[in-house]
Amino acid sequence: MNLLYQRIGERAGILNLLKHFYADVRQDPLIGPIFNAQVKDWKTHLEMIANFWETVIGGPRTYARPMPKKHLPLQLREEHLERWLFLWQANCRAQLPADTAREMIDLSQHIGGKLRLILGLSSNA
Repeated sequence: MNLLYQRIGERAGILNLLKHFYADVRQDPLIGPIFNAQVKDWKTHLEMIANFWETVIGGPRTYARPMPKKHLPLQLREEHLERWLFLWQANCRAQLPADTAREMIDLSQHIGGKLRLILGLSSNA
């Protein structure tokens, strides 16, 4: 198995990671209020985010939405993105084998970089 999608455990593995990650996000004092104000149906949100990650890591192409545009009205600052990345890294390391965690963290850094550009953020903030 060399596809990241297979090594993570396919959709079930993605959903498990997301379940733990978003439990931390929802309780986080910095980004929790943002997510809790925006997400009204967590089950649907987790399914949509699983679709995103499934598509990104070589699984079925189940996501075709303009992800960055959803973030524009949130008035996110660099510290929000940094906290999201910190929690993502912690959960990847806790839930996944080391090599798989590293790949997921690297992908999140790449996605975070794109989001920074779209939102006009600087990682030096």
